[in-house]
Amino acid sequence: MSRLIIVSNRVADLEAQVQSGGLAVALGDALRTVGGIWFGWDGKLAGESEPATVSLNVNGAVTTATIPMTERDYEEYYLGFANKVLWPVCHYRLDLVQFEPAYFEGYKRVNRAFAKALAPLLAPDDIIWAHDYHLISFASELRALGAKQRIGFFLHIPFPPPELLQAIPTHEWLVEALFQFDVIGFQTENDVSNFHRFIENHAHGEILDGGRVRAYGRTVIARAFPIGIDVDEFANAAQTAEAASQIERLNRRTVVRSHIIGVDRLDYTKGLPERFKAFRKFLEMHPEHWKAVTLMQIAPPTRIEVEAYANIREELEGLSGAINGEFGDFDWTPLRYVHRAMPRDTLAALFRGSEVGLVTPLRDGMNLVAKEYVAAQDEEDPGVLVLSKFAGAAEELEEALIVNPYDIDDMATAMQSALRMPLEERKERHSALISRIRRHDVAYWRRSFLEVLAEGAPEVVA
Repeated sequence: MSRLIIVSNRVADLEAQVQSGGLAVALGDALRTVGGIWFGWDGKLAGESEPATVSLNVNGAVTTATIPMTERDYEEYYLGFANKVLWPVCHYRLDLVQFEPAYFEGYKRVNRAFAKALAPLLAPDDIIWAHDYHLISFASELRALGAKQRIGFFLHIPFPPPELLQAIPTHEWLVEALFQFDVIGFQTENDVSNFHRFIENHAHGEILDGGRVRAYGRTVIARAFPIGIDVDEFANAAQTAEAASQIERLNRRTVVRSHIIGVDRLDYTKGLPERFKAFRKFLEMHPEHWKAVTLMQIAPPTRIEVEAYANIREELEGLSGAINGEFGDFDWTPLRYVHRAMPRDTLAALFRGSEVGLVTPLRDGMNLVAKEYVAAQDEEDPGVLVLSKFAGAAEELEEALIVNPYDIDDMATAMQSALRMPLEERKERHSALISRIRRHDVAYWRRSFLEVLAEGAPEVVA
């Protein structure tokens, strides 16, 4: 039986599965079933002269293998190329791209270091699965060391159209590096279409049947594998006695009748300023909701070293203060803005206790918050999901209220529609949505990808 080798920028804490999220749970379960290694950065910074020693932690059939990186690596590979070049381009924000040759060199250097550190740990029949934009060149570095194993790659963020991808000076090198993987997974059919367009129009490649793509002297499989969640795990977290107590506390502490909730990392891709402006517009258009509705926005910090994130935090604090100053009263705070992380069980309770879930990113690979909101609902009295057409989840969750996150009036109107929606319609929409997310849950995502990667060897995924 082949081992599974997971490679990611950071290694998840498998001892805290619920806090780590559904992805860590799914991959951790696969590792425990078949045995294997989770490899990546340990989150620590080492001195330039210190050797990048691999730290191994064995727990049953699962081994975590981690290495540190230097301050220079962190600045050039992580903050630089990954988050000032790849992240903004993939999220259609060319105005925020800061390309520097040193960033690109750092990206290649760290991928090479990852490959060199992992190679001695590999067995000939291992199945290797690398994750996300940090590791686009990982397979090419591993192949250069003689690796013959099956290697897969899953991109958790959008794949941009060719017109945007070409803004990266080294874009062709990146795409060619992807062809050293055997299977390339994307979140949506739109991502696959963007990839195909680049291959046909700029790489002189061919789109074959069965998801196969030929270019740069190799044929790979490139397909959409939409990621899901552990529906039962999240639904159960929303129905505990503790969750019921938190929902009661939420309702008891305010005079409002209805709650709208948004949960997003503090990121310029999430459309948070537009969401706040839409809520203000909603209050202007519908004064009957004054003192009856509140928006809770939970936005934990992320990548605080990048200037763009400091700017958006300042903007959101200004908008929330202005909205509360204009509409608030001594017994009503219209917009409750929380700038810190919440435990997953608390989020599940807040989702269940909220009549509307706002998921309105300007661009997102999938957005699992949309699926978590659906999973947390009471099927006899469900809330309504308002979802951006530019979230990957919109390809699947057709029964949500789909909105244009750039259109403030559209989002404000959707909030009103959600709050006024009759119970029977809410139940019909929720029934269809929960069926979709159950059918394509995180275990299905994992199995379907690994079955393709293993070339018909289902014992790899168990």
